[in-house]
Amino acid sequence: MDQTIIGIVLAVGMFGFLASGIWVALSLLGVGFIALAAFTPAPAGSLLASTVWDSSWSWALTALPLFIWMGEILFRTRLSEDMFKGLAPWLAWLPGRLLHVNIVGCGVMAAVAGSSAVTCATVGRMSIPELRKRGYDERMAIGTLAGSGTLGLLIPPSIMLIVYGIVAQQSISRLFIAGILPGLLLISLFMGFVIVWSILRPDRTPPNDMRMSFGEKVWASRRLIPVVCLIVAIIGSIYGGFATPTEAATVGVLGALTLAAVTRTLNWESFSASVLGAVRTSCMITFILAGAAFLSMAMGFTGLPRALANWVDTLALSPTMLLVALTLVYIVLGCFLDGVSMIVLTSSIVLPMIIQAGIDPLWFGIYVVIVVEMAQITPPVGFNLFVLQGMTGRDILQVTAASMPFFFLMILGIAIITAFPQIVTFLPGVMVGN
Repeated sequence: MDQTIIGIVLAVGMFGFLASGIWVALSLLGVGFIALAAFTPAPAGSLLASTVWDSSWSWALTALPLFIWMGEILFRTRLSEDMFKGLAPWLAWLPGRLLHVNIVGCGVMAAVAGSSAVTCATVGRMSIPELRKRGYDERMAIGTLAGSGTLGLLIPPSIMLIVYGIVAQQSISRLFIAGILPGLLLISLFMGFVIVWSILRPDRTPPNDMRMSFGEKVWASRRLIPVVCLIVAIIGSIYGGFATPTEAATVGVLGALTLAAVTRTLNWESFSASVLGAVRTSCMITFILAGAAFLSMAMGFTGLPRALANWVDTLALSPTMLLVALTLVYIVLGCFLDGVSMIVLTSSIVLPMIIQAGIDPLWFGIYVVIVVEMAQITPPVGFNLFVLQGMTGRDILQVTAASMPFFFLMILGIAIITAFPQIVTFLPGVMVGN
């Protein structure tokens, strides 16, 4: 049968399943089963069983629940309070003052949580009341939280990078290291925007009311030192080659449990809640990955990815134009799907295309995670928007409008790493060199 007809039938089937409200994982399994049963002579039932089994016990998957559990534990500590008190004295001198606490705080939280929603909620539950009390511009406070909260998807240990690494068969360690400089780039863009905004509108920023000596600043930051040590232990052990991501995740969980015990926020209720939260999220992601593995295998049998890659090759698109087209596609998908679903749903089609175009799959992993970050602040399925709507009591349109400058800053970030791919590839290259 003509590949075009197969593609149309499967696309209609996928959109039909998703529109009906069926779970994403079941939609992936259903479309894969239809592809095998209707368009190939392959035994769909036995392939479904073997593929789901093989994809569910991957060693790389063991890091996933551990990093999720670490974030769940820290989410239930008083880390947000410690973060605000520890960072505010050091950042209050910058134009924009305590708005930078949202950005840097989300960057710090991203390095221990791995989740966008957890990052946004943890920092926001302390900073929003404090910024309101001090008279900061609420729109900018919401925008900095919405944009910076997405850093949880990029800065390692990132759940999204683990998912991409499994789907694309890329080294998770190298992906983690590759995400460091792009994460710092986005933090710099966000802080630069706030600085320029505050200089142009000085009346929107309250005066500095946190003048402290160096010793007082250090004392105020004392509770952040263990968190920084935890981050260094996780990233440093991976970068130095002393630990795999799974082993580093184990260190992270033990460190998070120790921090929770020391701050006396660890009790049976919080412990069990963190375990259940990690189990729910891990099972959801693993189920989606199993569905994606089956769909990818089914697509291989139909020959559709290869045909599509050849078709794109006949268009003679430059790698840059292909990335522009994919960015538009991902932005549209981000209006309706969560990040994990976006990556696994498109992997079987997109990965052959980018490899055919000569694009480094490692670099593409960072690119696609930044695009998925943008989906976190686009309605109607922008999870950070819902988190901030609940925290601020503002309607979704107000929260979305406040987030838009940071959406465009992420597009600028994509343009920069496209023009200078070394931002992504330099550190992994150094790691391999060592």
